[in-house]
Amino acid sequence: MEYEIRGTVMQSVEVKLQAGETIYTESGGMAWMSDGIGMDTNMKGGLLSGLKRMMSGESLFLTDYTCNAATGFIVFAPEVPGKIIPLELKDGESVILQRDAFMCAESTVTLEMHMHKRLGAALFGGEGLFLQKVTGPGLVFCEIDGEVVQYDLQAGQTLKVDPGHVAMFDPSVNFDISTVPGIKNMFLGGEGIFLATLSGPGRLWLQSMPLPNLAQRIIPFLPKSRD
Repeated sequence: MEYEIRGTVMQSVEVKLQAGETIYTESGGMAWMSDGIGMDTNMKGGLLSGLKRMMSGESLFLTDYTCNAATGFIVFAPEVPGKIIPLELKDGESVILQRDAFMCAESTVTLEMHMHKRLGAALFGGEGLFLQKVTGPGLVFCEIDGEVVQYDLQAGQTLKVDPGHVAMFDPSVNFDISTVPGIKNMFLGGEGIFLATLSGPGRLWLQSMPLPNLAQRIIPFLPKSRD
């Protein structure tokens, strides 16, 4: 399976399929495709798995796209301006994603719900109790809001991050919540009361423009309703 990522601010990924190869995405995730690509919308893993996916921000149904010709291609595009991150996962290798970051993956990749281990991280971590988890083997594509900065944290190395900027991380990264020091900083500093504390070892992907931040900047310019 080959692919090409095109664009800068509003990217798309074209996945080239050989006969019999399959890639799946959430319902409605496909942008365009060549002739000879078959579709099969299903509740992958059954009802319980589908409900768990919904809790992590995905659709109840997923769609498999299988190449029924000698070759073919299918294109996926993100829902908001940002970056597409390809990950080639080994057998048993996992990555934890923010809600709705999953884009598409090979049929061998498992998509499931991930629950925060710490209650504080679940309540104040910016993404709620449930995240997404993808496990290999296989190729998976993730969509991240804005630009992306990746860190390879060493054991004991820690970053404090505004929770909304955390996009993806390895399961080996410890995700916790700490308070902003000082009452004045909490209420006048503009960063809120809580920060995400992420400690290595492991990879960490941060996003420059979380969708809620973008929405807050747009809301004042929306037309006001008239009574």
